[in-house]
Amino acid sequence: MTITETLTPSAASGAPAVAAAEQRWTPRLWGVLAVLCAVLFLDGLDVSMVGVALPSIGSELGLSTTALQWIVNGYVLGYGGLLLLGGRTADLLGRRRVFLIALAVFTVASLVGGLVDDGGLLIATRFVKGLAAAFTAPTAMSILTTTFAEGPARNRALSIFTVFGASGYSSGLILGGVLTSLGWRWTFLVPVPLALGALVAGLALIPRDRPAAEGGHDLIGAVTLVGGMLLAVYAVVTAPQRGFDALTAGVAALAVTLLAAFVVAESRVRHPLVRLSIFRIGAIVRANASMVALMGSYVSFQFMMTLYLQDVLHWAPLRMALALLPAGLLVAFSSPFMGRLIDRYGTAPLIVAATASLSAGYVWFLATAGSRPGYLVTVLPAMLLLGGGFAFGFSSIMAQATDGIDDSEQGLASGLVQSSGQVGTALVLAVVTALVASATTTAAPGDFAPFRPGVGLVTGVALAGLVLNVIAAVTARSRRAAA
Repeated sequence: MTITETLTPSAASGAPAVAAAEQRWTPRLWGVLAVLCAVLFLDGLDVSMVGVALPSIGSELGLSTTALQWIVNGYVLGYGGLLLLGGRTADLLGRRRVFLIALAVFTVASLVGGLVDDGGLLIATRFVKGLAAAFTAPTAMSILTTTFAEGPARNRALSIFTVFGASGYSSGLILGGVLTSLGWRWTFLVPVPLALGALVAGLALIPRDRPAAEGGHDLIGAVTLVGGMLLAVYAVVTAPQRGFDALTAGVAALAVTLLAAFVVAESRVRHPLVRLSIFRIGAIVRANASMVALMGSYVSFQFMMTLYLQDVLHWAPLRMALALLPAGLLVAFSSPFMGRLIDRYGTAPLIVAATASLSAGYVWFLATAGSRPGYLVTVLPAMLLLGGGFAFGFSSIMAQATDGIDDSEQGLASGLVQSSGQVGTALVLAVVTALVASATTTAAPGDFAPFRPGVGLVTGVALAGLVLNVIAAVTARSRRAAA
């Protein structure tokens, strides 16, 4: 019996989404959602706590700004490199099994990360955590989207799911500030008991599901996809620092070759790992592009603000965390209403609103920052606009990426859109880091000038997302009018 058949029989039998939405959510159904939310909460908690701790980690372990970005991008490399495979593996081998194994690996990597004394080993643990998250994140999404029927029930579940991600991120800012004051290692160790609790609850609550009846024999596809994605993300991350030298060119060429071989293999095997025709669905393509703009700009801006407030202005970690907190709080408090907004307006208008809010936040910051941004005039309004953009964007993009997709490919769709977010983060963050590192050496104390080109870049990324979504919305309206 599948998860959907166990927990939402009407959805599994093909009943209308409205009927599934009206069905009473049982305690076990709430329990499954709570486990999934707890894992997303841990992801947000981990990312924000480590972000707050970066300056302290660099100081104790002697890491430069360029090396520090690998604390973030080591995670991104593993996450972005295997996300697509992680989502499809869950579809083929069973969501419960993949989810729980990956969560156990994540827990062990967190523990080891809090105990190491070498920067290289710390980056290695971040890479392993990224690998684990590449399986937990899309699997959690596919469990959610196959448990809750498409429509109001799924939108409600997605909005609750997003609340926990935002709450984890905002809680991590405060908790990270407190824990970093005690020692940065605590930011790695505190998630361990929380992850263990989620693992035990998952074992008890998530029902067993059957793997897909077909597929899983595409070994060539798996090897070429993983190799190509890892090398592609590595090239994206290192090119801004190294330049396009012989090593970068070789890695990029090998990545392109492997990905081309993957495309050829998928078009010829009987049961492909990835059905290439999924890319013909316009909504999926737009959702993936929107996720690049959302995550690439948002995470990179947070990285710059963390370095500026702590390293340049010498703010205490807790003070810095409180300064950035309004964005997370806005996401946490507004996300519960996103399901109803998606039901009423659809995903496209909300994604346009999200990219508009993000763009406005970055433009406002650039226009008012001067040589030393003030908090009330510059930072706070920008964080509120960014928080609003993320709140409207994340749930809407995820809903757009998975609507209309068969249950057997929900993991694939979730992996695709989350891969886009991670690759976008890797690309934008790598370029931003290179811009900041090259300008910092000549800057006056307290001057914001080295960070201005980076903010300009994330502004351009957000504006590109806005233009894309406005064009898509106008085109869709014209088609409806013509019909």
